Amino acid sequence: MSDTPTLELRGISKHFGSVQALSEVDFFVHDGEVMALVGDNGAGKSTVIKCVAGIYTIDGGEVFFEGKPVTIHGPKDAGRLGIEVVYQDLALCDNLDVVQNMYLGREAHDVVYRLREPEMELKTQETLASLSVTTVRSIRQPVATLSGGQRQSVAVARAVMWNSRVVILDEPTAALGVAQTRQVLDLVKRLAEQGLAVVIVSHNLHDIFEVANRITVLRLGRDVGVYDRAKTTQQEIVSAITAGVPTKVAGVAEEVEA
Repeated sequence: MSDTPTLELRGISKHFGSVQALSEVDFFVHDGEVMALVGDNGAGKSTVIKCVAGIYTIDGGEVFFEGKPVTIHGPKDAGRLGIEVVYQDLALCDNLDVVQNMYLGREAHDVVYRLREPEMELKTQETLASLSVTTVRSIRQPVATLSGGQRQSVAVARAVMWNSRVVILDEPTAALGVAQTRQVLDLVKRLAEQGLAVVIVSHNLHDIFEVANRITVLRLGRDVGVYDRAKTTQQEIVSAITAGVPTKVAGVAEEVEA
């Protein structure tokens, strides 16, 4: 793993009127790792994601991509860098099939604007196969007929199909059953194995401890610690989320009074 993070935020701040949503937040993720972002409701997780995705413009701090400072003014800037976000609602169209959803807004056309269907189908099949997604019966079946786990797989495959470097997953196992959750967690591991930098946002610490390499904890709009998953416990993470304010040392959580 390179010492230079693929994506790094330094001292990020964001406010909405008089409300300070983020205050000097540091965050990073490397190629080939899964970095979890956890915190209670209102901790600032969604705001961090939306700042990275270009939906919100930061008020202070710096963003670095592969060690170089970048400015993200909108989703197109994030997309050009290779940052893709899979939101909790997945943003899939139920009335369209898998291929149409994979290419939604990015359809391949010939010179007279006819869809290049064979090319789109082949790329869709290759992407799903590269992620070992085998549960989708047909890439031409409507998304409305897919299970929750299958829908999540399609949304993730769409994110990685466009030469993405960083994939951010917002609550990817929310409302899924046991079997579907297993399918999604296996998919998260495969993304990191392929060398992508993966950020997973979740309230489910059991899922986090299964797939994450490191865990960043947010509390009241501040980052209060980065933990090595192999050197910490769920109890320690819960303490950081709810009460403790650990020092910012990877793998160390020395608690002080809040």
